[in-house]
Amino acid sequence: MSKYKHHFSHHEHHCVQLVPLFCLLSESELVQVEQVVNHKIFEKGETVISPFAVPQLAIVAHGTLKIYQLSSAGKEQLLRVIEPGGYAGEDALFGVMNDNLYGETLEETQICFLRQQDFKNLLLKYPELSLKLLETTVRRAAEMQYQAQFLMMEDVESRIANYLLQLVKVVDSNSVMIPMKMKDLATFIGTTPETISRKFKILEEKGFIERRGKIIKILDIDSLEDDYA
Repeated sequence: MSKYKHHFSHHEHHCVQLVPLFCLLSESELVQVEQVVNHKIFEKGETVISPFAVPQLAIVAHGTLKIYQLSSAGKEQLLRVIEPGGYAGEDALFGVMNDNLYGETLEETQICFLRQQDFKNLLLKYPELSLKLLETTVRRAAEMQYQAQFLMMEDVESRIANYLLQLVKVVDSNSVMIPMKMKDLATFIGTTPETISRKFKILEEKGFIERRGKIIKILDIDSLEDDYA
């Protein structure tokens, strides 16, 4: 069951500071934003965003949140995994109906909520936020376009290799951790968990990677890019 978090200290950073959208604000302005933000902690597997929930901006302060939609057959289609500093729900804040978008926690997760009316009041008070929101929305659209191109790759092996290369770029290290369960990764790249496991073994046999559960060490990034990117 979700519960409010009461033990914030004055020395703790504002959760809104984790969001690029609010990086233009001064410390005093961040305090004002923080005053209208509700903090909640959710256990693993709880639904945070759904078509039936009140339209809110959901900021992940700690933990992870998977965003998915349901297919016509009722199966989950993973869209992305939100880590600390990421957020979702901004479309609903501008009146866009959420017909099929869900957010579920992958572990104990702290979410900071900003209600629709409070958010609109902030945009009116700080016009620079509107420009920043437009910038991040365009970037999000580019990321979604990348995933569409990603799924067009015929070879599942190539999809996995490119996914790993993207993780390498994000963490700036040749050792990465898969941020979701294998079944969710399979959904994300459009295949089955069995195929994922088989393709990982092939990449290991080729000497490109070394795998220990969710921890993947890229042994030869250049060759992996040459063969698959």
